[in-house]
Amino acid sequence: MFAHCNLAILTVVLILHDQVHAGEIIGGHETVPHSRPYMVLLQQNKANGHTAHCGGFLLNENFVLTAAHCQAETYEIFLGLHNYHHKNGVQHVHVEKAFPHNDYDEDNFENDIMVLKLKSKAEFNNKVKSIALADHGDGSLPQSCVVSGWGRTKEENHMSLKLLEANVTLTDDERCAKDKFYCSKGETGPGRGDSGGPLVCGDGKAYGVVSTSSSPNPSASSIHRYTKIPTYKEWIDSIINVNGKY
Repeated sequence: MFAHCNLAILTVVLILHDQVHAGEIIGGHETVPHSRPYMVLLQQNKANGHTAHCGGFLLNENFVLTAAHCQAETYEIFLGLHNYHHKNGVQHVHVEKAFPHNDYDEDNFENDIMVLKLKSKAEFNNKVKSIALADHGDGSLPQSCVVSGWGRTKEENHMSLKLLEANVTLTDDERCAKDKFYCSKGETGPGRGDSGGPLVCGDGKAYGVVSTSSSPNPSASSIHRYTKIPTYKEWIDSIINVNGKY
């Protein structure tokens, strides 16, 4: 994994544990630069001095949404980023406070969702904008959706230098619905390094947060899970309403 932060190249070795990994855009392609201006690169600064990265997306000028399993000691946010080697217009913002869901379960990734409040406001422009969230009124299961991120690709062992995206089709899976996830299946989709990024569907709204990918066995299709935003819309709104003022 290579990430360009504060004019330095940070090298992070990624090791895949077991058959489950917390989201690599697999089977995707490079996005049109800045066509997804809500995308955030989240740098996690760990207690042991190590760094890691997740995705995220802008809710408004003060808040970012990501996955709860992306928790760290401190965080740094990069906005308006497409290519690590091109830094023009990239905003570097620190996080004031993290709000992981109170019922997040790190063993099975239940309630894998977290709101981050920025220390300073994001400056909106043609490269930095927010995205609307789906709620209970947005109908039945969406079909055609897109995931994006800088995560590792299948061909490489490090993160992509450019923002990638991939089309996914959601499946009507009873267990996924019970566990408050949307799910897609197959080799194409998100994975390691893309955690916290958005699942954006046909109406342009964010329907899910990239959570985990797993495979029952090496020959089986991967299952990609996305925390269902409509289920948590009221919780997200309450965090923003209570903590929105500086």
